[in-house]
Amino acid sequence: MSKIGKVFLHDEFAGKIIEDENGFSFYYDSDYLNNENAKPISLTMPLTEKTYKSNTMLPFFDGLIPEGWLLDIVNENWKIDSKDRMSLLLQVCRDCIGAVSIVPHEESK
Repeated sequence: MSKIGKVFLHDEFAGKIIEDENGFSFYYDSDYLNNENAKPISLTMPLTEKTYKSNTMLPFFDGLIPEGWLLDIVNENWKIDSKDRMSLLLQVCRDCIGAVSIVPHEESK
């Protein structure tokens, strides 16, 4: 079963991150790409129509997940395994520090 997160940049829908049996992928939404004011979510993920793919969590998104004592608090409160990177991303990155936020696909923002 796939896990899907909607990725927002400054509260504007930018694309989707997906975890499925093939690993992880991220793609920019076509409407977002067609916006003349569109900006990449990261310098490491420039605007493109191609899909970014990886067997492990894409580095930019992995960097949004807390570490150390903050990750321990997340594990204790939400009972999410620290190896389940997508569940962590979907749970704790709704209101990240910075311009990017991620919400589970089934939720609206």
